[in-house]
Amino acid sequence: MPLQVSDYTWQQTKTAVFISVPLRGVCVRDADVFCTENYLKVNFYPFLFEVFLYAPIDDENSKAKIGNDTIAFTLYKKEVAMWETLSVSGVDKEMMQRIREKSILQAQERAKEAAEAKAAARREDQKYALNVMMKIEEEERKKIEDMKENERLKATKELEAWKECQRKAEEQKRIQREEKFCEQGKQTEEERNKLKHKSLTRIAASRNLATKGRNSENIFLEKLKQDSIPAPRSVGSIKINFTPRVFPTALRESQVAEEEEWLHKQAEARRALNTDIPELSDLKEEEKNPEWLKDKGNKLFAKENYLAAINAYNLAIRLNNKIPLLYLNRAACHLKLKNLHKAIEDSSKALELLTPPVADNANGRMKAYIRRGTAFCQLELYIEGLQDYEAALKIDPSNKIVQNDAEKIRKIIQGTELKS
Repeated sequence: MPLQVSDYTWQQTKTAVFISVPLRGVCVRDADVFCTENYLKVNFYPFLFEVFLYAPIDDENSKAKIGNDTIAFTLYKKEVAMWETLSVSGVDKEMMQRIREKSILQAQERAKEAAEAKAAARREDQKYALNVMMKIEEEERKKIEDMKENERLKATKELEAWKECQRKAEEQKRIQREEKFCEQGKQTEEERNKLKHKSLTRIAASRNLATKGRNSENIFLEKLKQDSIPAPRSVGSIKINFTPRVFPTALRESQVAEEEEWLHKQAEARRALNTDIPELSDLKEEEKNPEWLKDKGNKLFAKENYLAAINAYNLAIRLNNKIPLLYLNRAACHLKLKNLHKAIEDSSKALELLTPPVADNANGRMKAYIRRGTAFCQLELYIEGLQDYEAALKIDPSNKIVQNDAEKIRKIIQGTELKS
């Protein structure tokens, strides 16, 4: 049972009460001080000091100082007056218990209010920090978009300048060709005039030598015919007949469907062999197929071998870059490996290929929106992520999982839910 301390001293003014409680070996670490507006207690084992105050005090501003084997209290009165005694008189055990319980309840209420105020202030600070972060991200995003726009304008100007240079070069070449044609025409005209002059000269010579006999005249006439320019050919049209494709089998033994399938497989094999892809050198002919590679990537993804699955999808895309499921599956691998920007790129490419939006590709479009929205949220771009989740809900409004995820993102944006 604790020892009641009775050899204390106290003094007062109209506004304050000063109490000095001597305790042997008291220290701040071991002393338990509890104070409310009507009750004061000090518990320092095996000593106990307890006072039921005469009038209410301002317990929030009151002070206690521990040191030199003494606890000194400075209690500020709520009403300016002189007390008759320090402790209220005529207090029985039942009344003491009620005062103690009431004091404890008041202290608990104040502690609860203080904790709630502290939590509210912390939430406000976090909400403010989130708003500041979103503004910074928005400014950074706008800055990046401005840089992209400037680069696009710069590239457009350079392209226009290059086209103008090409146009001028083509114009210069055309002028040079026309000048060359004119020169060739002039040379041809001069050659014709020379030939005409030679012909006239030879005709005159033949006439002068006509008296030398019939044989001589015939010789000159034959030579003149040989030197004369032949007449231009007449205009006509030439008909071309292409030979039909001859399949190795006879027509009565051939089947058109089998032939078309064979030709399709041959074309695919030629495309695979003509591509400069070193990874194809070790594959069999049936393995050089995007569908086979897609199935292989799906099996690797199921075994959580995401890097190998990405390699399979990469090779399939290099063979055929028009299959949206390849980009969609590769985006899922990038999400697992936290390659968030690549996941956004692949999901966007899949959405480009899943056009026009019809019922057959609704499931693929929904997966692309959800995976891109997830990548945005992991990058803390919650507004963009919420837009993709809302686009997915337009495709399937009854999906409860997507609805719950969209609601969580809204709460994060509004600052009512903290990120884990």
